[in-house]
Amino acid sequence: MSIWWSLHLRREAASVPLARRLLLGTMETAGVDPDISFDLSVALTEACANAVEHGGRQQPGEKTGAYRVTAYLDGEKCRIEVADSGPGFPARRIVRRALPAPAPTSENGRGLRLIEQLADHVHFRNRPGYGAVVSFDKILKWREGALLRAV
Repeated sequence: MSIWWSLHLRREAASVPLARRLLLGTMETAGVDPDISFDLSVALTEACANAVEHGGRQQPGEKTGAYRVTAYLDGEKCRIEVADSGPGFPARRIVRRALPAPAPTSENGRGLRLIEQLADHVHFRNRPGYGAVVSFDKILKWREGALLRAV
C-alpha cells in the first residue's frame, strides 16, 4: 500500500493542528500502531511550528507566507517533508549529523532536537534559492488486526 498527500499551508498557527490531524487520520485509516502515529505527529507538529515561526520573508504589512507539508506512507516506512521559504538553516546545522543540546534556558532549538529523537532518520537542508526543508522518516508498525497493512 502506498499513500501520499501534500498540503500548501499559510504560515499561521492554525495550520499546524490541521496538518497533524490529517497525518493522524491517514495513519489510523492505514492501521499504523498508535505509538508510531503519535511520534510522527509530534515530530510533524514541531516541523510545522518551525515553518510558521521561521519560514518566511515577511515584511510588516505583507500577507502571511506559505509552507508545504508532504507525507508518504510507502511499504513499511513513513516519510514526511516540511519545506518553507525562510532564510534556511545555518551551514553548521546542515553539516552536523546530530544537533547539540540547547541551553537549559534557551527558547529555541528544542523542536529540531525532538524531531531527531522521534524519527529514525532526519535530514535538514536548504532549498535552492531560499528556504529550509526538514525531512524525516520512521519504520511503521501495525495495529493488531489492521486491514490496510503494507504489502
